Amino acid sequence: MSESARPSKPAHPAGRSPEDWQQWFSQQGEPRFRAGQVFRWIHQRGVFDPAEMTDLGKSLRERLANDGLESPFVVERVVRSTDGTRKLLLRLRDGLAVECVLIPMTNDDDADVAAADADDGDEGEENGGEPTWSGEAPRRVTLCISTQVGCAMGCVFCASGKAGLSRGLESAEIVAQVLIAKRYLDDNERLRNLVFMGMGEPLHHYEQTLRALRLITHPDGIGMSPRRITVSTVGLVPNIEKLGRDFDGKIGLAVSLHAPDDETRNRIMPMNRRYDVAQILSVLRKYPLPPRRRITIEYTLIAGVNDSPDHARKLVRALGGLRVKVNLIPMNPVAGSGLGTSSNAAVEQFHEILSRARISCSVRKRRGDDVDAACGQLALNAGVTAPVSDDGAKGRKLPTMN
Repeated sequence: MSESARPSKPAHPAGRSPEDWQQWFSQQGEPRFRAGQVFRWIHQRGVFDPAEMTDLGKSLRERLANDGLESPFVVERVVRSTDGTRKLLLRLRDGLAVECVLIPMTNDDDADVAAADADDGDEGEENGGEPTWSGEAPRRVTLCISTQVGCAMGCVFCASGKAGLSRGLESAEIVAQVLIAKRYLDDNERLRNLVFMGMGEPLHHYEQTLRALRLITHPDGIGMSPRRITVSTVGLVPNIEKLGRDFDGKIGLAVSLHAPDDETRNRIMPMNRRYDVAQILSVLRKYPLPPRRRITIEYTLIAGVNDSPDHARKLVRALGGLRVKVNLIPMNPVAGSGLGTSSNAAVEQFHEILSRARISCSVRKRRGDDVDAACGQLALNAGVTAPVSDDGAKGRKLPTMN
């Protein structure tokens, strides 16, 4: 295991690994098996309130509460799109907020939104922490989660970065999005895939992202298979290398390229001046991809900026020899950006050029754009949200602010 695979002790108790909990219980003079009990309460059952951990003694529950074990946030708003997408506004303990999005999948959804490759198969080795279903198959849902409050990357087509970066999320705040969002699944739904594509740049906040991935994939917790998880990045080259090394390439990788050349990319993605197109493509060629897996190249099509046939041909040349799938994303409206969405004709022509070059390519179907929950739109637009009630979470009691 590399040094980057050993993140420092988490500040919030819910970010502790079983080993961290063993150390804590030893310091409390308690048997080590308590570590597994508490870890499962949090990461299998989604319980953050020690008072509900009924197989623990009262005094121990009080010590856990005094140690700061509580929900990292409350669900302040939930809004449901006409297509079934649900956007959750999460109020953090310091008063800041982030959003995450539940996206029901359809048969024609692109493979980028679902973390696993279409040709990767489903070997049944995991079920995302949900029970095995019989009878009619449940509807698959992808959860898009955030890793930062805002974003420092400054991409001109993305609402999340317009206000800049407030702070990164702790691992507990990242994982809790998964645990609590599952309460908002409909009865016929199952959480299938997880994408780190919400607010923030996951690899800019590497240590906490790493710890969150370790917790999410832990067999005593959510137990999600790494191949059902995709981490998106604007192309932070050193941390792409770390991610590949720390997980042997098993975590899915999506790269927000959005331009085939530095001249275009510099205009829309300031980070390109630090890690340019050539550097990004070089690290992708070294990424330790398992058999049958591909890297996703995300490409937002912006009218008159990066959507010409010449841009498409340059992209074909740039991606030559790489095991990739390209996800074309017609730009979603972002207030104040001054940018426009490519025409249907331009999108079709771009797609045709890539397809003729035998590059696997799909056009992302818009999901949740009527509630500002689509790609690039997460920016805490409270004007379209409505208060949530307890029965919106399958009757479970929601965590409350202290």
